[in-house]
Amino acid sequence: MDTLSNAPIPPALTAYAGRWVALIKGQVAGTGATRTEALASAQISQSKAQPQVIFVPEDFPYELPEIIERVRAYIPQPENAWLVGGAVRDAMLSRVGRDLDFAVKGDGLAVARRVAEALQAAFYPLDAERGMGRIILREMADEPPFTLDFAELRGADIYADLAARDFTLNAMAVPLAAPETLLDPLRGAADLRAKLIRACAPDSITADPVRGLRAVRLAAQFNFKIEKETRAAIKASAAEIANVSAERVRDELARCVSGPQPAATLRALDWLGLLDMILPELAALKGVTQSPPHTMDVWEHTLTVVARLADVIYILGPQHDMDAASDLTLGLVSVRLGRYRHKITRHLTEALSSERPTRWILLLAALLHDAAKPQTRTVDEDGRIRFLGHEAAGAKLAAEVFMRLKFSADEVKRAHTIVAHHMRPRQLSREGEPSARAIYRFFKDTGPAGVEIILLSLADLMGKSGSYPPPQTEWAEHVAACAKMLEAYFEKRETAIAPKPFITGDDLMRELNLPPGPQIGQLLEAIREAQVEGRVTDAKDALALARKVQLGK
Repeated sequence: MDTLSNAPIPPALTAYAGRWVALIKGQVAGTGATRTEALASAQISQSKAQPQVIFVPEDFPYELPEIIERVRAYIPQPENAWLVGGAVRDAMLSRVGRDLDFAVKGDGLAVARRVAEALQAAFYPLDAERGMGRIILREMADEPPFTLDFAELRGADIYADLAARDFTLNAMAVPLAAPETLLDPLRGAADLRAKLIRACAPDSITADPVRGLRAVRLAAQFNFKIEKETRAAIKASAAEIANVSAERVRDELARCVSGPQPAATLRALDWLGLLDMILPELAALKGVTQSPPHTMDVWEHTLTVVARLADVIYILGPQHDMDAASDLTLGLVSVRLGRYRHKITRHLTEALSSERPTRWILLLAALLHDAAKPQTRTVDEDGRIRFLGHEAAGAKLAAEVFMRLKFSADEVKRAHTIVAHHMRPRQLSREGEPSARAIYRFFKDTGPAGVEIILLSLADLMGKSGSYPPPQTEWAEHVAACAKMLEAYFEKRETAIAPKPFITGDDLMRELNLPPGPQIGQLLEAIREAQVEGRVTDAKDALALARKVQLGK
């Protein structure tokens, strides 16, 4: 058995830190850089005893989540179950994780169902053919739930399972029967220490090309580097991403864009050839110049907007960094919009479909917000560059991309709305403080997507110039306008966005002797606009206004 112990290393073995050691009756019989080398070295002794092969770690302790003990108590044979993958990696990095993966010898579905019943948690079968089941355990109402995934071993034993995984930092396991022991046959701990993303095998990327996207995401998430040979394999296999299901590409791409360092992540995807295969529409943005105040081409502007949008979301998140808020530009966002911090976070966490948060849709829409500029670009006689109609054309393009990536109809519609109206908040702030009617009309056209559009507009303004920040007066006016719009949506919805009607269409037809038809809807809309402006305060005012509108006064 090959092990890496989290218990103190016996003094006699500390000299072998970072190497494999073969033990016979507790004595070192052989060593090597690999398990095979250690076994071969031990065979020289010609002992008939079966050697125990262990990897002697350098000092790299880990602490497992408390939930592991409870899970172990309800597994029939804990010696046939292991904590695997990202949960082990995160424990070694002292990161708190709530997504835990378990590999079991036998029926993973049956084990998951039994543990779920014991924990009184929700159980979901994921893949009956591969023996995969999921448990959602919510312990505190104000905390995210634990997601516990159980799957049958992929291979004859745990070592075959780990060898079939993507990267060495995800190819470690902790036996539930001996949680003080780490199984690390591919030296993932060493790569963690070296901050490297390394493929488990030469064919790991070709076996599943979506792993190229995952490598870039993990590198950005942990601020690691992708090992040279792994990088070359990703680049060589980029075209094979076309053979991966759109759903898998969609989710991995969304995680890339919504993770840390999104601009750097996108540049890496571009350099590796993956972006051209997934979003070929973006290649046309490179080199497309714009008139002042823009100082970057459309591609660089787009990357900057995505990066600034991530900053805005972070500064308005519950875990925001006060040092980041000391930046004058983002600080003003925190001061003026921080009162909506929890509501914005909840809004962006909500899923339109499945488990994909609205934040994913927003960031991908931001990546596509100017995608139609190349096809709408014109140059006036005086040299001024225009992109008339790029919002509408871009919305159509964004919808096509979202459909190609198999997003739901609601998500496609949301992306279309965000791109189609992404210029409107800035148009409103240019005119001074937005009027009640303008705010009402904005949210009437955009609905809940208006919140995302407001956040995108902040990033769009910050991304106009490479000499960040934007002009102070212009920025202050725009942030103030955004604050008023969010106030209407989050705090004054019943009076500013969706006022309760004083009269109905039936009332209008009866009182004004009108037949059914579009005129009724037009009158009701005129009344609603007057309500949000405070010009209509009861049914009597509503009927009086309807009569005036009908008479053309």
